[in-house]
Amino acid sequence: MNNQLINKTAAFLGAAVLLASAANGQQLNSILGNLGAPVTVSTVPSNGDVNPYGVAFVPRHFPTGGMLNPGDILVANFNNSKNLQGTGTTITRIEGSTPSLFYQGKGSLGLSTGLAVLKAGVVLVANFPTSDGTSATAQAGSLIALDKNANVIWTHPDSNNINGPWDFTVNDRGDFVQVFISNVLNGTITRLDLSVSETKVSVEKALTISSGYGHRGDPVALEVGPTGLAFDSARDILYVSASSENAIYAIPNASQIGADGGMGYRIYQDQKHLHGALAMTLAPNGHLIVSNSDVVNVDQTQNSELVEFTVDGQFVSEYSVDPAAGGAFGLATMYHDGVMTLAAVDDNTSSLLIWTIPAGQ
Repeated sequence: MNNQLINKTAAFLGAAVLLASAANGQQLNSILGNLGAPVTVSTVPSNGDVNPYGVAFVPRHFPTGGMLNPGDILVANFNNSKNLQGTGTTITRIEGSTPSLFYQGKGSLGLSTGLAVLKAGVVLVANFPTSDGTSATAQAGSLIALDKNANVIWTHPDSNNINGPWDFTVNDRGDFVQVFISNVLNGTITRLDLSVSETKVSVEKALTISSGYGHRGDPVALEVGPTGLAFDSARDILYVSASSENAIYAIPNASQIGADGGMGYRIYQDQKHLHGALAMTLAPNGHLIVSNSDVVNVDQTQNSELVEFTVDGQFVSEYSVDPAAGGAFGLATMYHDGVMTLAAVDDNTSSLLIWTIPAGQ
């Protein structure tokens, strides 16, 4: 990247951060600081899959007539009943506080944190399999698209752009969707531009937009590397949670960039509160919330924590989902009719914690 482009990109990012702070009157209001007792729902389906990772809400105006309704929550399971990582095959549906099976695939899929329900009526999930639950047998994986009745309509292996899809986020414009993928096997962020309908998905373009993140196999976490992604469509910024660096980075012009821009710009590094930054979501108040893996910068007094901070790097609040280490992973938020819902997994107990927070609280 030449100096002129670096300067322009840095100026864009700085302006975006200032806009974020100025435009959001509730910028410092804490979400995690206002959590009461959650509703706790088991995510274990009948086949015994455990270790829930991905979390996604069914959006408003999702096509009717299928197995899903707006406001439902889907949870992807990464482990099988023997607790082998990268072998889970199921997606659990949670309607209110009632779980049921939405999807069960075949073989050792390893459905990871990458999970999204698209406006067009499609569920997109990342597949990151192993044959024995260890990083030694981790495979490149793929993306899988399901229709609203859990039928597979598309499977996309592409080792050049999908290489250990640990998480992804989407820029969902209806029939055009951009998928930003964190590849934990090679430390890259890729973007797939997709054409999407209820019955068909096709790739228009695929490229690497960011690289250079540390990555390694780990006996506890399976893999450590770039994980959580959060996309701010209003400002065209992709935020990246880098576990190995234990920091959050920002990639400007993420939907438009046409080449690898390196690691972007570090916006948050907090050795007191971050302990292996993992999955991440952009909350309705403009803050970022990230989970901790507890395998980097370990602090046993702060196990399984979610951490809330501003996009200009100011710590806001934290919340532990489990007193033991390793419980925090996937999370998602939804805002509708003045109520925010936060859903976060506790993969120690294979359950989903759900909080509802009225506006102004």
